[in-house]
Amino acid sequence: MNDMTGPLAMEDAAWASIQTPLSVVELHQFCADIERLFRINPMLEFKKWENKGAGAYLISALNSSQETSFEFETEFTVSKLDDGLQISYNSGIKSSTEIKIEACDSGSKLTITDRYDRLPVDEREQHLAEVDKSITTWAEYIQRYLLMWQRWSGFGLWRWYMRRIWQPMKPSGRRITYMLLWISVVEVALILLGVGIYFAEYA
Repeated sequence: MNDMTGPLAMEDAAWASIQTPLSVVELHQFCADIERLFRINPMLEFKKWENKGAGAYLISALNSSQETSFEFETEFTVSKLDDGLQISYNSGIKSSTEIKIEACDSGSKLTITDRYDRLPVDEREQHLAEVDKSITTWAEYIQRYLLMWQRWSGFGLWRWYMRRIWQPMKPSGRRITYMLLWISVVEVALILLGVGIYFAEYA
């Protein structure tokens, strides 16, 4: 079961929790690739991703989680915790994102918490249009990715495609590719159906 809340709750935080098929150790290893983790979010279209070393990154992106999309640029640092990761931002309304990993009966549990306490309360109200409302969608897409990861990660070609082709794609490009793949599958199925009918009738 997934537990979700919206942004800017009573304590100016938003969280989303999902169950994953990975073990705690496997989930820690997966989340260590912070760029992949961020790029799974379909609401973010990255313009720049720069690894500055020592756990520091500079990013700029278009966030489409609000009714009116907004661009942002920020630096953040990633710190390892015993139970996950702490991502601290140096600008914007969001102060941090915490990735918490726990064991559960069927694998592991991942909880993402966005905190919005970097700015004084009176200033936060002026930046509501910059609130990242993508946390629930991000969590859902991480869960989908991990289900595919469990099934297909043993195949080198799949891993190469997801890292070299899928990951750098814009979210719109991924949707178009997905539709084209399904159209191709349907076309092949119709061709095979036609061949089957032909042989059934005339063979």
